[in-house]
Amino acid sequence: MTPRRLQAPGIGTSMARDPRTGRGPGARFLDLAITGAAARAAGPGGIRFTERQLYYETCRVLSPAASLLPRIPRTPAPPLRLPTFTRALEARGRETVDGLLPPVPSPPPTAPRPPSVPDAAEPDLHAYGLPRLLVCQDRSIARMLLANHVHLEAACPVLAAPDALPLDPRLVAALERAEGATVHVLHDASPEGIGLPARVRAALGPVPGVRVTSIGLVPRHAATLRLPTGRGPAPAPPPSPWPPGLRPEEASWLARGRFTQVAAVSPPRLVRTVLRLTRGPRPPRNSMWTELRGLRATGFLTWPAS
Repeated sequence: MTPRRLQAPGIGTSMARDPRTGRGPGARFLDLAITGAAARAAGPGGIRFTERQLYYETCRVLSPAASLLPRIPRTPAPPLRLPTFTRALEARGRETVDGLLPPVPSPPPTAPRPPSVPDAAEPDLHAYGLPRLLVCQDRSIARMLLANHVHLEAACPVLAAPDALPLDPRLVAALERAEGATVHVLHDASPEGIGLPARVRAALGPVPGVRVTSIGLVPRHAATLRLPTGRGPAPAPPPSPWPPGLRPEEASWLARGRFTQVAAVSPPRLVRTVLRLTRGPRPPRNSMWTELRGLRATGFLTWPAS
């Protein structure tokens, strides 16, 4: 059974309004939920988050029983309508939510791409190898990762697919120069998102030694994490076959118009996962004895020469 979406009581009515603020009890309750969701989204590290991420976190606050249920993979419907959340956030004031990023400005519809000429200040900027690159389907998610310095911690540039494709030839050359570079693609569990890695692979062209890998989402990830799902009109059949790793039930799920956005992942979890997948496994820690033995091979002025 699909859970009923919550329409916060008191919004748009005059029942039991606060005489000081003019807001109903449902609006005050939803305001408290947004406050708790913002604290959860920021986590202990003070993570910054987007408005859509705050919406999904508010949905989790309003349905706490979901975390108490058995870990059965499923994708529930969000308990709160997005327009209701948007009205409540506007009434509260976006600037009052700590950690909330401003909306991403829409680019001009006919903005031409700047010419590919070397930067005068850094003429050799693209002369190095680029071992990894992260391409995000959503501009707001790419901006959120940049705001939380993921690109610095992972030593990995973060680009948005609408702005990065087709890839700059200098960027492609830097990936090829790294010998074994990986382009990670972060996308929604939707027909357009599932097809994004193939688009990135086509944008790279016949570049040897560069691997394009999807780091999610796919429908089974959404079900395992119990992420809220949306439903739109059934999409047209994809022009190319689904990726080989997509299971038949996942393809059927997508064909029914179901989708899950990356923004539905909790911001702290999203940052941790992206860092883990882009940085790769950590090198093993050396013991004190191996560090002492290594002093003989560390070089300049560390061990007497014979």
